[in-house]
Amino acid sequence: IICGGIFAQVLYNILASILRALGNSKTPLYFLILAALLNIVLDLTFIIVFHMGVAGAAWATITAQGVSGVLCLIYIMKCVPELKLKADDWKFRSGIAKKEILVGIPMGLQYSITAIGTMMVQSALNILGSYAVAAFTAGNKIENIFTQAYVAIGTTMATYNAQNIGARKLDRVRQGFNSAHIIGITYAIVTGVIIFFFGKYLSYLFISDNAAEVIPMVDTYVKCVAVFFIPLHFVNALRNGIQGMGYGLLPMLAGVAELAGRGITAMVAAAQSDGMGACRRTFDRHVFLCDEGYETQTWPVKIRKIIRDLPKKTFFGDITCKQ
Repeated sequence: IICGGIFAQVLYNILASILRALGNSKTPLYFLILAALLNIVLDLTFIIVFHMGVAGAAWATITAQGVSGVLCLIYIMKCVPELKLKADDWKFRSGIAKKEILVGIPMGLQYSITAIGTMMVQSALNILGSYAVAAFTAGNKIENIFTQAYVAIGTTMATYNAQNIGARKLDRVRQGFNSAHIIGITYAIVTGVIIFFFGKYLSYLFISDNAAEVIPMVDTYVKCVAVFFIPLHFVNALRNGIQGMGYGLLPMLAGVAELAGRGITAMVAAAQSDGMGACRRTFDRHVFLCDEGYETQTWPVKIRKIIRDLPKKTFFGDITCKQ
């Protein structure tokens, strides 16, 4: 059902990304919040009232996604006349399609690589027993609560850099990176302290049985994660920011490094029946990925050189600064 309704998700993501590219990030958020609330209502209706079970949850999800996508479409048609399509716009342009593919495929593979790495870690954790699996699941949920901000910063940098590259305002690209680092590092320090000292208490939101055995493992996991919040910020800000500038292949190589760091470390640690396996996986993944996020930019140029000496001719064409 979810795969069959993938068009609804594609519709929302495309239209929401277009609106964000125009500088309107609030409207897609409002529609997403509405869709989330609608999803909850439909879940209860389909599962409890109509007794549709798992299928009901799936139908609720794609219906809510479809509604959010349609609302974005209506908003664009009514409020963004610049995006009103004309007959000439329906012509296929191979040059534009090629650029979109060259940027889009590496970005898509990046998310696939992350998902594959998570599956590898989960497989390795199964060796350590049910307590380790429960601890990793709870710890990962706690981590996700606090790390969504880094995903948001990465998305922001990709959109922001693409806008300013198109507007030929290269100084704003450098300023954007600096501002993002200040925000990200500050957030990382504050939330890192909270997670390090109090993160284990959030475990009670996700754990009901065997808390005495599971929570110490969760505490170890979240402390390891908290220490590396700052590198995690740099990974997301730099990788997504560079993708927004049109350098799709290099950030994808950093994603491959993440897969290697996550998978290899998890397998080795689990094979040793090491209870610190998930923790060390997080340590090594963040260190390896952060390092790779810089080092892969040496092929062909260093990340700092990209930011400092942005070329006049880039993937997107001539971006010579206007005087």
